[in-house]
Amino acid sequence: MDLTQLTPPLVAILRGLQAPDAEAAGAALFGAGFRLLEVPLNRPGALASIALLARMAPAGAIVGGGTMLSVADVDAVHAAGGRMLVAPNCNPAVIARAAALGMLCAPGVATPSEAFDALGAGAHALKIFPAEMVGYAGLKAFKTVLPPGTPLWPVGGVSPETMPAWVAAGATGFGIGGALYAPGVTPAELGARAAAFVAAWQSTQAS
Repeated sequence: MDLTQLTPPLVAILRGLQAPDAEAAGAALFGAGFRLLEVPLNRPGALASIALLARMAPAGAIVGGGTMLSVADVDAVHAAGGRMLVAPNCNPAVIARAAALGMLCAPGVATPSEAFDALGAGAHALKIFPAEMVGYAGLKAFKTVLPPGTPLWPVGGVSPETMPAWVAAGATGFGIGGALYAPGVTPAELGARAAAFVAAWQSTQAS
């Protein structure tokens, strides 16, 4: 799967999103330029939100599930219209199932062994999680041993201010959670936060 067309490579992690709020949240994020939206499954209502977001996604955007821990999770998200797997861990069977269904696969890894297992199972990008634990030096070390061009997306504690240092260490994208979305945030505030992250990403690519 060619990820070079996914610009910006920023995943909005919409933990706790409920279906009644999905349309407004999606409009704010898509309007700000986000093209990757993830609704974690470890909160009620996730599949309904994924279905709504998938129906309204513009061309080139991908909606999927997060905290996908089983093959059953993959099948449920795919049935809801989701086309992206995001997980906090590396489970080769789960990755392989999602890849077989043509989904974008971004499992979580924190060690080189997990990274190579994920790639071997069909992962397209590696979610570096928790990013605070791996750190900039750890990400640089990942980059030296992984196949050239492997997409590396830190997740955890990322802010517009820290993005340049992560990119300098080898990050090629990000997953963004609480600094972007939390239940109760207004669409206007969500849009403003999203625009700040997009602008920060663009700045790292221009420098």
